[in-house]
Amino acid sequence: MKLVMIGTGYVGLVTGTCFADSGNDVACVDVDAEKIRRLNLGEIPIYEPGLVELVVRNTAAGRLKFTTSAAEVVPKAKCVFLAVGTPQRNDGSADLKVFFSALESIAPHLSHDAVVVIKSTVPVGTNAEVARRLKALTGRDVDVASNPEFLKEGCAIDDFTKPDRVVVGVSRPEVGTVLHELYKPFLRTEHPFLVMNLESSEMTKYVANCLLATKISFINEMANICEKVGADINHVRKGIGHDQRIGFAFLFPGVGYGGSCFPKDVRALINVADQNGIAPRILRSVDEVNEAQKEVIFQKLTNHFHGNFAGKTVAIWGLAFKPRTDDIREAPSLVLIDRLLTAGAKVRAHDPVAMENVRKLYGDKIVFSTTPYDTLEGADALAIVTEWNEFRNPDFDTIREKLSSPVIFDGRNLFNPEKMQELGFHYSGIGLESQPKS
Repeated sequence: MKLVMIGTGYVGLVTGTCFADSGNDVACVDVDAEKIRRLNLGEIPIYEPGLVELVVRNTAAGRLKFTTSAAEVVPKAKCVFLAVGTPQRNDGSADLKVFFSALESIAPHLSHDAVVVIKSTVPVGTNAEVARRLKALTGRDVDVASNPEFLKEGCAIDDFTKPDRVVVGVSRPEVGTVLHELYKPFLRTEHPFLVMNLESSEMTKYVANCLLATKISFINEMANICEKVGADINHVRKGIGHDQRIGFAFLFPGVGYGGSCFPKDVRALINVADQNGIAPRILRSVDEVNEAQKEVIFQKLTNHFHGNFAGKTVAIWGLAFKPRTDDIREAPSLVLIDRLLTAGAKVRAHDPVAMENVRKLYGDKIVFSTTPYDTLEGADALAIVTEWNEFRNPDFDTIREKLSSPVIFDGRNLFNPEKMQELGFHYSGIGLESQPKS
């Protein structure tokens, strides 16, 4: 099938590449000429394991191309996917300006049997508005489908090729049939292809992300309570996770969620609720708890240093909002860095892939180290913010030798507190039993 992907951001690039790898003829369009030039050279603008190899292979096979010209490729396409960003406005609502601009750019070139598929995360009612605008622009009815994405950064290719489910919203059953044919190679293990109306599909995306965000904020709040009353969140988590009604997914305490989806989608659904006269009490609490959780490590450091950061250096391991990505949008690490710099501390940081993105924000205000151990030279404390695998089994003797004081604040509970105490560390995690007294 001939496909066009409008937008070569995270969703568009992964989706287009995976469709090409299943034998489709895919053209990815972007207005950024420099990005298109680099993609045609096999240079990938994001970090996603396995993506480079897929792009290079499918480009060489002629199934995947990159262009700035929608007029060149849209007329031949059966499905045209819109995968452009819908950033957050100041009031939390989704900014659809670029989205609708992209829609206007493809409208004159659509074939009579084309399906416009919305991959962008958009508020409920947007697909219906797309259909109205396309009719005004083309003078005819154009088939529109909602097809939300459920990709996790760092696991996106597996998520796309082995989906839990595929959700599509349509106004005509025949459109669902077209998309089922497209997705059939990825549904061979009988995972469901769910067809619903446009509004339900739009809502499914927001509800999924908001529920996962709720689980994270819930377990973080429970961890904070555990820490105060002498309970251990790791024990509590096991005690509830084995209940099949609850499960273990997204019940790991930490320093809050970040990234491009959860924060934006929670706030966008809050805005949708407000606009429709519904008080989104749970969603507001989810967002508030998460923003407060990003302050936890700094508060622990503040207590440890009695509020005096003068002459202090803090080493930070992990800058991306999660492992296996270079994405730093809404990352807890940035909150910690900002607080430390404002308080007068010096910061040294290491991340396997996200340092260049952070360097663009801070320049020489912080020191970036090529290895995690280099951050520790003379540092007064180590803060672990992102749970990269290479941080899980470090050389503790080297850590203790390099730190000026054996102090670790672990925002991801990577280590065993009893072992850390035996090794002579002042070790503090999130919601753990018998936290050290500063």
